[in-house]
Amino acid sequence: MTAARMQRRRFAVGLAVLALAATCARAQPFDVPYVPTPQIVVEEMLRLAGVRKDDFLIDLGSGDGRIAITAASHFGARALGVDIDPGRTAESRENAKEAGVTGRVEFVNGNLFDVDLRRASVVTMYLLPEVNLRLRPKLLQTLEPGTRVVSHAFTMGDWKPDRHVAVERNIYLWTIPAAVAGRWRLEADLPGVGQRSYQFEVRQKYQEILPVAKSDEATHAVWEAKLEGRSIRFIVIDGQLAHRFEGEVAGKSMHGVVRTGVGSAEVETPFQGTWIGNL
Repeated sequence: MTAARMQRRRFAVGLAVLALAATCARAQPFDVPYVPTPQIVVEEMLRLAGVRKDDFLIDLGSGDGRIAITAASHFGARALGVDIDPGRTAESRENAKEAGVTGRVEFVNGNLFDVDLRRASVVTMYLLPEVNLRLRPKLLQTLEPGTRVVSHAFTMGDWKPDRHVAVERNIYLWTIPAAVAGRWRLEADLPGVGQRSYQFEVRQKYQEILPVAKSDEATHAVWEAKLEGRSIRFIVIDGQLAHRFEGEVAGKSMHGVVRTGVGSAEVETPFQGTWIGNL
């Protein structure tokens, strides 16, 4: 074989390899296959999230755009849909135009792991269990406390949902919890007790909290502790009375009211909390 023929052969083989690589790249499956969510499930997802006109919803893996479009057309929200398939993105834009919501909905072609979630007050998704788990750290670290996350069909591992409903399919709701783990100083003037300063120690796993209240006199039982977004409530037993704390967490501060007594004898007083360190 002459040198020229060998060179032509190498060139042909090289072209074949490049063509095969391009074909494989085009055929490479996405992390999540496209399976449309039934419209009745779409509507229940948005209802469960309590979507309102002032919400900004981000739909991860938006497919044909039906969740974002329904959020805009039926709930008045603004929305962003993200999908890695450019064909689905183009289809979503056409569907938004037909629904008359192009001014309230945007669709982008991209990787859902790269999208900036900070604007979202609601995040929706119909992905896969392993993808949910990969997303979970980003959701918890990026989203503001109180942001609602709704998943069609799949959970988030050991992060228990706040609500679970079934309307043809399983739907799960989480609310991003504020970070409250650590030691706090709570101060309040309590009926039957007087001015009280507690060291309030909180252990936290997602939205589940286990607090203990300590004063100079004793360690006090804490009951019915509940964290939902920034809202926190719990009952401290002190002076043979149940003091019902209800407040909001804002970074390293906490404030709210304490209700003591029942019926016409109920007294309401303010409380303040300051984060003072890790456990």
